Amino acid sequence: MTKIWKETGFVDNDPWIVETDELKANDEQKPLLDIDTLIARADESNDVGLGVLVKPADDVKRLEPYLARLAIVAVAFPAFNDGRAFSHASLLRERLGFENEIRAVGDVLIDQVPLMLRCGIDSFAVTNATAIQRLSEGRLPGIDNHYQPTARASADAKSYSWRRVS
Repeated sequence: MTKIWKETGFVDNDPWIVETDELKANDEQKPLLDIDTLIARADESNDVGLGVLVKPADDVKRLEPYLARLAIVAVAFPAFNDGRAFSHASLLRERLGFENEIRAVGDVLIDQVPLMLRCGIDSFAVTNATAIQRLSEGRLPGIDNHYQPTARASADAKSYSWRRVS
């Protein structure tokens, strides 16, 4: 079972789904298209409010001409040790200026959620039972000190210019 979580809590009736051979979008749902399908559809129409699924090996910069037409970009975490989606989210927020929703899908673990938030991801498709329980209890782990600036603003460090305090 997949639950969608944002910092305000779990979301009911989220319309976006990742289609598979077994699961297809119905009239009340919207598919997250792969990059090639999205680009083809965008080039053939004037549709807005589209959603795209960016896989680890995809070049997120290909989306730049279409960002104003996207309601959501989902970045895939196929395994806990594949961090390319962190880079995709950072590129979308910091370099490409994408301001709409960025969602983490796939292997979303509770320990990585604070790091995902710092990279600009603002919603999470969570299937991990431990993560769902901890998020429902409001037990999100924190990161007190970090060394890199990110898409999310942080407080001043009080001492070292290269260290920031959350």
